[in-house]
Amino acid sequence: MNRQGVAIIGAGPAGLMAAEAAAGSGAAVTVFDHMPSPGRKLLIAGRGGLNLTHSEALERFLDRYGAARVSLEPFIRAFPPEALIAWCEGLGQATFVGSSGRVFPKAMKASPLLRAWLARLAGMGVTLLTRHRWTGFAEDGALRFDTPDGTRLEWPRATVLALGGASWPRLGSDGGWASLLAGCAMVPLRPSNMGFEVSWSDHLRARFAGTPLKRIALTFGGATIRGEAVLAERGIEGGAVYALSAPLRDAIAAQGSATLRIDLRPDVTQGELAHRLGARPGAVSLSNHLRRAGGLSPVAIALVQEALRAGATRDDLATLVKALPVTLTAPFPIARAISSAGGLAWSEVDNRLMLRRHPGIFACGEMLDWEAPTGGYLLQGCFATGRAAGHGAAAYAAG
Repeated sequence: MNRQGVAIIGAGPAGLMAAEAAAGSGAAVTVFDHMPSPGRKLLIAGRGGLNLTHSEALERFLDRYGAARVSLEPFIRAFPPEALIAWCEGLGQATFVGSSGRVFPKAMKASPLLRAWLARLAGMGVTLLTRHRWTGFAEDGALRFDTPDGTRLEWPRATVLALGGASWPRLGSDGGWASLLAGCAMVPLRPSNMGFEVSWSDHLRARFAGTPLKRIALTFGGATIRGEAVLAERGIEGGAVYALSAPLRDAIAAQGSATLRIDLRPDVTQGELAHRLGARPGAVSLSNHLRRAGGLSPVAIALVQEALRAGATRDDLATLVKALPVTLTAPFPIARAISSAGGLAWSEVDNRLMLRRHPGIFACGEMLDWEAPTGGYLLQGCFATGRAAGHGAAAYAAG
């Protein structure tokens, strides 16, 4: 590799965007990845529809990053959602805005986009080397890689680390890179956009594990999210749960558990529901009454009965249906999470995303300390920081 070139370590969305930005700035770029092929997590994420970004107003969009907004904002303003959409369409992948405001390629898959992207990078002279695992720095500062042919050393002028977080480790990101950045402050990696453990009864697990809860609303900490969830054998997960996962995770860490409230009939007022459920004929079972008068599905009825067995009162069924308590005891493991929180502390990078302790080394993507809900915010953050780090590395390599 040319000593004046730029090395990108990691071939996910952030790394590939860094490679495109650096090559577009005139740098000779080589991308290294320890997996057999690039973009594996991107491909899996796109199986059900690749959610690239979101169409909402930028101020609201930026608020989705919570405490990390102040750190991410300059990079997202420099490469906002409309720029990402234009970039995607420049690869021949038309986009559309879904009913929820989320933006998708019309192909609804990641594979056509990734193929077009890799072809563009090859045309820009970018070299991709797979099965190259970065193992740290040699004594002279060289990058050291384990390869099928043994150890390989590289001396690039600048390096971009795009090593991901620690979710879905089988796809390439396991968080092991933290030990290779000696002296750098790290925020512990934690699951994000994940489900939670619940001590369901054996009956509920046997009958309803894997069953969706549709058209519900979840409330925690003053925030209410309408959507869907799924009863898992060990707990609860799904889009509405993921939207509240960060405060739920933090509450469990502080208090040992958290109580999530489920509105099983958000389309009906409590007063109307109380009227419907107020007089149950003696010959009608509670299950049939909840089904006929309350309009509850079998899984919703099972949840009400679960709460009653746990000590909830029968005197006010409407309140129970509208705010059913579910005690969450732990987040699902990070390996099952959609994304991760934590990583390299923002204090370790400058406004170009260069490590203060390692001049010429840049970082981007999910390995930085930020998290976001699903809805396009995760990929937007990865693309925007990858672009910034690529430009920074190219400028540094040019001297």
